[in-house]
Amino acid sequence: MGGHSHWSQVKRQKGASDAKRGQIFTKLGREIMIAAREGGGDPEMNSRLRLVLAKARENNMPADTVDRAIKRGTGQLEGAVQLVAATFEGYGPGGVAILVDVLADNRNRAVSSLRSTFSRGGGSLGESGCVAWQFDSKGLILIEASDSDPEEIALMAIDAGAEDVEVEDKRVEVHTAPGDLEKVRRTLEEMEVPVVSADLSMLPKSTVSLDDKQALQVLKLLDNLEELDDVQRVYSNGDFPDEVLVEYAGRS
Repeated sequence: MGGHSHWSQVKRQKGASDAKRGQIFTKLGREIMIAAREGGGDPEMNSRLRLVLAKARENNMPADTVDRAIKRGTGQLEGAVQLVAATFEGYGPGGVAILVDVLADNRNRAVSSLRSTFSRGGGSLGESGCVAWQFDSKGLILIEASDSDPEEIALMAIDAGAEDVEVEDKRVEVHTAPGDLEKVRRTLEEMEVPVVSADLSMLPKSTVSLDDKQALQVLKLLDNLEELDDVQRVYSNGDFPDEVLVEYAGRS
């Protein structure tokens, strides 16, 4: 199930070390700055900014850091870096397709870092369009139904406007049209559904099964890509065995 990678990413973020958390704050700050620059600093009038601010709250980002990022984006504070957004595509071990969202002030530096990271991880940076067709832009809501009936929550999500729902144990993964993400999230929260995270994502149309060795190699590559300063998000269509995710989490 493709959700394995989504949940493992959330777990890594929640358990991040102070150094890692600082990196997460830096990347969120960039997203906030770009959202404010393009749509204004009022989250009531800027849906993109509302989404990023929700993600900042999920990661306990300090309020003053959030405020500074908004003001840099709107020009109220100096220090805003001219960042350019781009998406790069490539392949990992086992033929896994990988998308990488980048915010960079130097495209050539970003490309060089990506190419070397892909190469060291047993993959390769590809041409534009080589794997993007294997993904759909969707809203992704993750719910931990530890004290609730996950099937009941799934029905509530469908009623709230979800396009698709996947249930595994006590975890519920809700997919929405990009424009419906905020509405579905708000509706679920009003019904006191325990939403863990809600974000726009690139979801694979189908997944690639990996053996244990390939899965570990791909997870390491995805982590190394995410750690690059210019990289905001990484998506793949790998299907990771549960036991490999547990083993890898123990190493991290």
